Amino acid sequence: MKFVETPLAGTFLIELDQLRDERGWFARTFDAQEFARAGLDPAVAQCNTSFNARRGTIRGIHYQAHPGWEAKLVRCTRGAIFDVAVDLRPDSETYCRWFGAELSADTGRMLYVPVGLAHGFQTLTDDSDVHYQMSHEYVPAQARGVRFDDPAFGIEWPLADPIVSDRDRSFPDFEP
Repeated sequence: MKFVETPLAGTFLIELDQLRDERGWFARTFDAQEFARAGLDPAVAQCNTSFNARRGTIRGIHYQAHPGWEAKLVRCTRGAIFDVAVDLRPDSETYCRWFGAELSADTGRMLYVPVGLAHGFQTLTDDSDVHYQMSHEYVPAQARGVRFDDPAFGIEWPLADPIVSDRDRSFPDFEP
């Protein structure tokens, strides 16, 4: 695995070392010791999968408040997504900034989202599957979100007219 720094402190794109042959490819997607050596939280308390039937679907932007803070490792296992992290750490040099990257089943590339950042994505294809590894179990009372189109962040989503849940549309304006 290759850990590639992004403009958001502590956030990494992780590129797989794919061993390819006529059958396809094989790659390791997680190694606790490699993650720890890279300074990333290697804890895995929970794994989830999100299936998304339609291109243009936005899920997020979600996070858990303290004490349920969680780091996430996100990977698209079918189709393609535009994956986004938003820095909500008030003491961070990149506070209120966002980073986005395409993740797809073809590349296997992943995004590591550290504690204190919110996460969301937009599907670029129909029938997309997204797999998450979280460092902390889900705590419903700690679940929070910021709106996908909040002007405080100015996220540039690749597809217009997104499909967004009522819950995700209803988050109030973020106040830095």
